[in-house]
Parts: sequence; C-alpha cells; structure tokens
Amino acid sequence: MRTPPTVRTGKPPTARGRLRRGLVRVALHGLALTVVAAPFAVAWQYDAHRRAVSDQAPAPDSGSDARPRTAVPRHAAAPVVLAYHDVAPRSGSRYTVTPRRLDAQLSALHAAGYHTLTSGEFLRFLATGRPPARRSVYLTFDDGTRGLWAYADPILAKHRMKAAAYLITGSVATHRPYYLSWPEIDRMAASGRWDFQAHTHLSHRRAPVDASGRTGSVLANRVWLPGAGRLETEAEYRRRVREDLDSSLRAFRAHGLPAPRLFAYPFSEAVHRTNLPRGGSAHLQRLLRTRFAATLTNTTSRPLPAGPRAAAAGQVQRLEVFGTTTADGLLRRLRTWTSSAPGDVPDPLDHPGRWRFPDGPPGTGLAALTGDGPRRGTYASAEYRPLGTADWTTYRVRATVHRLRGTDTSVSVTVRHGSLHPCTVTLGANAVRLTERTPGGHPRVTTRRLEPSSVHRLVLHVTPRAVRAEVDGTPRITHRTAPVAGAHAAGGIALAVRNDSPRTTWPRFTSLHVSG
Repeated sequence: MRTPPTVRTGKPPTARGRLRRGLVRVALHGLALTVVAAPFAVAWQYDAHRRAVSDQAPAPDSGSDARPRTAVPRHAAAPVVLAYHDVAPRSGSRYTVTPRRLDAQLSALHAAGYHTLTSGEFLRFLATGRPPARRSVYLTFDDGTRGLWAYADPILAKHRMKAAAYLITGSVATHRPYYLSWPEIDRMAASGRWDFQAHTHLSHRRAPVDASGRTGSVLANRVWLPGAGRLETEAEYRRRVREDLDSSLRAFRAHGLPAPRLFAYPFSEAVHRTNLPRGGSAHLQRLLRTRFAATLTNTTSRPLPAGPRAAAAGQVQRLEVFGTTTADGLLRRLRTWTSSAPGDVPDPLDHPGRWRFPDGPPGTGLAALTGDGPRRGTYASAEYRPLGTADWTTYRVRATVHRLRGTDTSVSVTVRHGSLHPCTVTLGANAVRLTERTPGGHPRVTTRRLEPSSVHRLVLHVTPRAVRAEVDGTPRITHRTAPVAGAHAAGGIALAVRNDSPRTTWPRFTSLHVSG
C-alpha cells in the first residue's frame, strides 16, 4: 500500500521571506542579550562615571585663622596674581594647601575686601592698565590636579569666588586620581567659577640636558639624546616646542574650551637656566608671544608684578602660596605687593619696614644709610618697596645728605629702579654724576663739578621721557630717554652709601621726600 503524497498548502517560501524570518530571529536573540546585559552595561557606565568624576568634599568651616589681623590698603590697586598648586587634606609636598587652609585664606581675602578676577578681567587690566574698582586678586592653580575639583571648587562656591586652572593638557585623565579628567573639567567650566589656561601639553617635566645627566626644564632647554650621544639641535628644539604648544591648543579646541590667552611656565622657570645658545631663548619667547597675551612665572630677574611694566615685558610675576602660608601671612605678603602712588608715603625713611636690603648681610637695617653705616664692608644699599613701586613713572625725589668727605665717600639715589632704563645719581662732596643704563647699550654717564661741601640737597624730577637732577637749587644734569621706553622706564627708588676709608665717618641721608 502506497503512502499518500504530502499535501502542501500555500506557496513555497521565497528568498525574501526566509531573510525576513532570519532577521526576526536575530532581533529576538539581540533583545534577549540586551535584557540580560543591560544591568551590566548600567553598572559599567556608573563605574566609568565614578572613575571619571570624583566625589566633591564639602567646604570646611572657617576657623580663627580666617579673621585677618593685618591691615590692608583701602584704595584700589593693581591686582596681585596668586599662584597655587594642589589642594588636598594630606600631603608631604610644600606646594599642597589643605582645604581648611585654603578656606581660611579665601575667608580672609573676602573679609579684607578683595574681589577675584576671571582671566578675561585680568587680561583687560593688562591691556588698559586701569585697576578694577575694588582691590582684587587673580587666583591661579597650576598643573590641573584633581584636588581642584574635589576640594577647591566647593570652597570657591562657598565664597562666590573665581579662579583659573592652568592645564598640562597631555596629563589630563592620566595618573588618576592625581590629575583632573575631562568630565571634571567640563563640570568646572559649566559652574562659571573656573576658566582654563595653558601649562604646556607634555613639556612639564625635566630631562637630561647634557652628557653628565644634569636635568632641566624641557621647555627652556635642549634635551640630551642618548641614542645619538648629542644634544638636540636648535632646529629640533624649536620644532619640538612648537609642536607641544600647538598640541596643547588643539586639546583645548577638541574639548570645547575657549582658546587660552595666558601661559604659565613649567616649574615657574622662564629662561633663567638654559643651555640654548646666546639669544636662543628669544625664539621661545616669540613662540609664546604669537600664541598668548602674556606669560606667568613666580621667578623673575627683576620685579614684574601685574601692571604696565609687566604688560610691556609680556611676563607677570606671581605671589606663590605654600602649604605653610597662613591667612594672616598671606595678607602680610599682599601688603608688600600692593601697588602705590608716589605721594602715598611722602617720607619713606619714616617706614624702615618697607625697605629691602638685597646686598646686605642678615640684620641690615635702614640705619646703615641714615646712621653710622653698615656693620661691615664699604657699601650698603636699600630698595624701597620694589614690587609696590614698579609702575611709578612721574615723580619727584628730594634728599638731603650729610657727612660727605673728599672722594672717599658718596651716596647714590637710583630712580626707575628695576626698569630697563634705571638712572643713578651719585653725589659726592665735590661732584655729581648721572648714569643711565639701557638694555644692550653702554651706560650714559654725565658728571658735573660742585662747590665742595659736606652737605648737599638733591632734587630729581622723573618722567618717562627724562630725568633731571638739581643740586643745592641749581639744575645740573638732564638725561632724555628714547620715546619708545614707555612702561619699560617705570620703577621706584633705591638708595646707597659708600665709604672707602675706615678713618672717615659714613655719609648719611637725613631726609627723603617723594611726591607725585
């Protein structure tokens, strides 16, 4: 008996139908996998978020250290730039400030009437030379450490203050949790409390700079190439530095941050220690000038506090804050940095604490110039508030000097001190000499004879264009300065006394008056 044939109903499946059923099966399998994997994906994303965005610590309560005990000038003045590094509860580094100490410092600044500036506001000051209406500071934090997000940001929010973080862009999101992550930077930027500036891409490091293994900043030095047994050539150095700076700028663009306008030198070292050939550092400065409005450093060869002189130099000096800096100690240091006008303290000799003695042994005081001379040696000098007077341009100095004898003794008054065009007037019993120093040029020296006397009265008239010296009421010497000097000729005063004979009494200043 034959088996009846199988009865088929409908049309055989087409290729399109088979494809459709296959896609349905794949979709069902994918849905099942999604349902099974979803909890794991959520957990992974949450873990990645926690690793990329650290928890923030609440701002501490201000302690007694926050109540300022130091008097602060009340007039509007040029802002002072403060340089911080990391913020963390515990650290063995002198560059790390604890959250409690940072909170106390900002509390003291607020109580003293200080206002914090954004980078844009600080740049406007450099461009115009007009100080903000209120006393102000510009808070800068180098390196871009995680402590800025975890600890400093809540403290800024508490005090309604603003700050700038200077990023090593190549280190962002590396060596976690030491450096910031880009998501943390995004949140800081969105808060409105922070803006971000440049601190190189990967050039914040030291490397061997000669065959002996001596190390130096790779931004300011040609590095040693051990494989080739030689230093980088100048061309290789220039190419490396240029690529690093441009990589930093590209990182800002890639993460949606405004282009930085300010640059902080790694380790706050400009070009004071370099193995570049003579004049080679000028190329680094040109690279920086074409990319940034100004550079910041904590170490300068002459005082460059924020102001016209610093703007003309393209470099601004910062007041560095350490882990040991108390709130009151910070205010005391701010007082020495606060800019003043020539007439603010007409009689500087009445304020011995405002003088500095860079060449004198410890313990040297103003009596070395107003009394019986220094303890040892044949020369003593003092500077009057070199940071606070850096931008003096037009003023008059009157001094009276006693006990001048022959050619063995003399006194000096330097005006435009710390500028690129300082003028020193040296006064003896029989002559007066004016010496002007200019960058890269030979000193201009003019000497005039005087009627011999142990007492002389000196008057100096200082403007950006000239220095005029009068002795005993008679005009003696005028030195005119090139018009291009401008802010490069700004500066305050310094005094000196000299005595080459151990048998002769020291000359001394008996009065000093400064007016605008």
